Amino acid sequence: MSIAEQVKNTLAALADPAQAARMSAYMRDQFAFHGIPTPARRAALKPLVRSLKGVDAGVLLGAAGELWREPQRECQYAAIDLLAAHVKQLDGAHIDALLALARQAAWWDAVDALAVVVGTVVRADAALRQPRMDEAVRHPDLWTRRVAMLHQLGWRADTDLARLFGYALQLAHEEDFFIRKAIGWGLRDYAHHDPEAVRVFLLAHRATLSALTVREAGKHLNMGR
Repeated sequence: MSIAEQVKNTLAALADPAQAARMSAYMRDQFAFHGIPTPARRAALKPLVRSLKGVDAGVLLGAAGELWREPQRECQYAAIDLLAAHVKQLDGAHIDALLALARQAAWWDAVDALAVVVGTVVRADAALRQPRMDEAVRHPDLWTRRVAMLHQLGWRADTDLARLFGYALQLAHEEDFFIRKAIGWGLRDYAHHDPEAVRVFLLAHRATLSALTVREAGKHLNMGR
């Protein structure tokens, strides 16, 4: 039995139709759900995920791709958990495949989780792999651009500040809510490490950035001069 089939069978056994309806409604009825809370899903799949230690990256991505084609959203969540647990098996050659997943059945929930996986892969060899994000931030697909904007979440002192601020300005003209929110989130995350740098940036570019972006980025900052 394939990895994906094992995951699908495990999830199907935990299905809760009433909870599924509530979860689907929360996601604006864009996706079907089994109705499995995240802690229960992860607990049920933990033995399988652990058993795959050292598995080939191609096998991981193949399983993720198969799960991504399933209608229930928990299958995509499980695919991301699988990739995150074995992210050390992935390298720069797999970034395109991860970004391709982000463009399928795309919405903020899966895209943002994949952004963390992509960021972990990029951070492992930033000098070589971060230029791939320079391409992604110019991609015609908005979710790919969102991944690029968010890929440095949690990097703190390792953050490439020129890229963080540069991407924010590259995307600042966009009117899409999810892009504007992502810019604000990326800046706010870095502000936990260096609040003054973000405050100065926001004040300098307040006329360029959207009100949503400034509000999100400056939530915990003193924006007075």
